[in-house]
Amino acid sequence: MPNRRTGASFVKRRSLCFGYLTITLGALFSTFFYPDLLSILRSQKISVQPYVLPKQSDLGVQTRTSELSWKQELAPPHLSRLQKPDIQSDLPDDKLLEFKKLWKPPSNRGFVPCVDRSPSYTGPAKSRGYLVVQSNGGLNQMRAGICDMVAVARILNATLVVPELDQRSYWQDSSNFFDVFDADHFIDALNGDVNVVKALPSHLISAPKAVKQFQSWSNLKYYEESIAPLWHEYKVIRASKSDSRLANNDLPPDIQKLRCRVHYDALRFAPQIDSFGQKLVEKMRSDGPFVALHLRYEKDMLAFSGCTYGLTEAEANELSNIRLHTAHWKVKDINSTDQRSRGFCPLTPTEIGIFLRALGYPKSTRIYIAAGEIYGGDERIAGLLSRFPNVMRKETVSSMDELAPFASHATQMAALDYIVSVESDVFVPSYSGHMARAVEGHRRYLGHRKTITPDRKELVVLFDKLDRGELEEGPELAELITEIHRRRQGSPRKRKGPLTGTKGRDRFRSEEAFYTNPLPDCLCSDIMNLTKSSPSVQSKANKLWMANSNWNASGILASVQRQ
Repeated sequence: MPNRRTGASFVKRRSLCFGYLTITLGALFSTFFYPDLLSILRSQKISVQPYVLPKQSDLGVQTRTSELSWKQELAPPHLSRLQKPDIQSDLPDDKLLEFKKLWKPPSNRGFVPCVDRSPSYTGPAKSRGYLVVQSNGGLNQMRAGICDMVAVARILNATLVVPELDQRSYWQDSSNFFDVFDADHFIDALNGDVNVVKALPSHLISAPKAVKQFQSWSNLKYYEESIAPLWHEYKVIRASKSDSRLANNDLPPDIQKLRCRVHYDALRFAPQIDSFGQKLVEKMRSDGPFVALHLRYEKDMLAFSGCTYGLTEAEANELSNIRLHTAHWKVKDINSTDQRSRGFCPLTPTEIGIFLRALGYPKSTRIYIAAGEIYGGDERIAGLLSRFPNVMRKETVSSMDELAPFASHATQMAALDYIVSVESDVFVPSYSGHMARAVEGHRRYLGHRKTITPDRKELVVLFDKLDRGELEEGPELAELITEIHRRRQGSPRKRKGPLTGTKGRDRFRSEEAFYTNPLPDCLCSDIMNLTKSSPSVQSKANKLWMANSNWNASGILASVQRQ
């Protein structure tokens, strides 16, 4: 009898130890390996579904995390399978690993969109009047401004009139809102947030209007105390500019989430633009993964920035003359050498070619140039073509007849480039302009797709050494450039705050733009919820996860808890 009791006790202790060990290993697995496995599954999804906001059940909890800071961008995790195995079939194992590494997106670390309205959020209050908006700038400058003006309309209890687009800028595009965006969807999607009308009521067209240029990077207090009192005298307030009129940070969570709902869902492109943009994506992807290169080397950018490195004297004079005669460009006298050394100039086509080869992209890599006409034409782009002959543009991917409806409208052509850039396997901007920032933020929102941001200031130092013969294209340069950009590939991190030492309104100017990085306001971490769940919940979640390539932490957790 004593022996039986001793044996039973021994078995019981062994069972308890085994159970404890199993739970511990499960927790460790969920904590350290789950995010990478999640990324692997996400990387296998190949369907093209741009601009679709996740369903409410997929948006996740609205909890904030303290693990990430703006200084931290996690390096890409281990490798996973690519979308088109047939491309890789003839590669030896070592080359196959290198090939996968080039296209592998960073782990999103469990961050998913969280833009649901809070329980205390109500529909639009009684309208106090109409907000008329004159957008300014290029496509993406206008898009950001329109999204901000929706939030301003909410703050002011205003009815928003569908915004006017800038038809007087450098591009002289006659497109209106209805040509570029889906106005009906815009109005319907904002039904629970802001009242939107297509035009000002006829009886108010000739009524007195308060014309204001709202203060840049303004907070709630400014609009409530300086703008809202205008309703006492006017039924219509006209905003003469839309860009950067709302602060990046320190706004109520519901206002920040509204901005994201507008930017990533409500402000969709018009059906004809969206449909053709998706066709361009499908054509580019038909032969495997591709890089979208925002080669911002157009005449307007070079004139505005004062960057003349590598240009002839005649070209530099032409650009200077454009800058001098463009009234709304405030800075006229620019030192090109200083601009370049500080990293304020776009990389040249040749420099981009050197950069991508140094990162390991082979000569056969297919590159889509998302840009207008390159200044200097074929001669200026020769340095890129010699390193990557498979360079394409919308004009070469599609026929002239297909492109004809959009060809004479710079804003609509830019919209096509935006769609391809968001959906590309890798996005690389040569300059941090409005489009580059908007695409980067959109790709972060859609799962932190691979976005390689060149460190132009560091690269200029290396390129100057190449020019002086102190360095050559090869393994040494590749190692230097790869190391510099190891943590510049789009991994999750918090939005950057103001630069140290800046004061006054310069602090706002130096902050990272809201739409460049919607974390933490509109992206929340779901993965920690699973690690805190009981072992039985974790086990069921694992089974559901294995069976679902469209893995979503909050959706799986909800399914498990219902079982």
